[in-house]
Amino acid sequence: MRPTPYVASLRVYEPITSFEPVDQLRWNAIPITTPTGQEEQERALMRTITIEPPSLRPDGAHILEFEGARYVAPWSTATRCWTALDSFKDTLPTSIVRYFVPSNMEEAILINSELMEDKIPHILTETWLIPPRWFGLFEADERLRANTDDGPYVVHRTSIANAKKRCMRLHEIVVASFGEGPVEGEIADLLEWLDLFHPESIVELDYGGLAIYMEMALADEGGISADTSVEDLHSSLRGLEIGDGAAAGRGYEALIGRWRKISAFEQSS
Repeated sequence: MRPTPYVASLRVYEPITSFEPVDQLRWNAIPITTPTGQEEQERALMRTITIEPPSLRPDGAHILEFEGARYVAPWSTATRCWTALDSFKDTLPTSIVRYFVPSNMEEAILINSELMEDKIPHILTETWLIPPRWFGLFEADERLRANTDDGPYVVHRTSIANAKKRCMRLHEIVVASFGEGPVEGEIADLLEWLDLFHPESIVELDYGGLAIYMEMALADEGGISADTSVEDLHSSLRGLEIGDGAAAGRGYEALIGRWRKISAFEQSS
């Protein structure tokens, strides 16, 4: 079982040549066969149980090689963990924050928060489900899925140019159908994030350990081979485009219903 089997990731891999020379040297030394996903998750777990000031430099990276070129998605594990903790703190009444966040942790967050806000995360994560908007960045033929010794996996990859074009279409359809609001805002934020990266980058959606739960949830339908999340999202969008509410609803319900089965494992684990 993966260290964090309930986490899915959306990653942007930039050309290694777009990074500082010192980082290029370090990341060129990483063998392409290195299990960076396992290492990233183990490091993330360690930082959630140890008191350590946020690191302001990348502590590792995922590596892709495509058409003879190397692409890199830095982890920035410490920054992401501490930013998540800071966000969690904001959800709590100030009177009880100290019971969840010790004062030395809070001091470390406050000292580094301004610098952390300036860092661009190459990786977004979600637990127990995948936001529908993420599927809008891909087409079905960009999906890779298989079963390995580490369990089933599902990965989607496309160019950032394709991802941005599809994100813009998704935003236009949602605005035309529902107007501005929280959903539209989340899509706009996603597009803004994609705009931050090199134009030759690669975008990847990795189900991570959620592929294991999908295999179990869809066992009667064929496991991960029955996953049509991307197709369902695009079917719903086509329905919205032509004003066919029934078709839009069927696609969306198929997508949400599938992931509802998977997220239900959170209550049983």
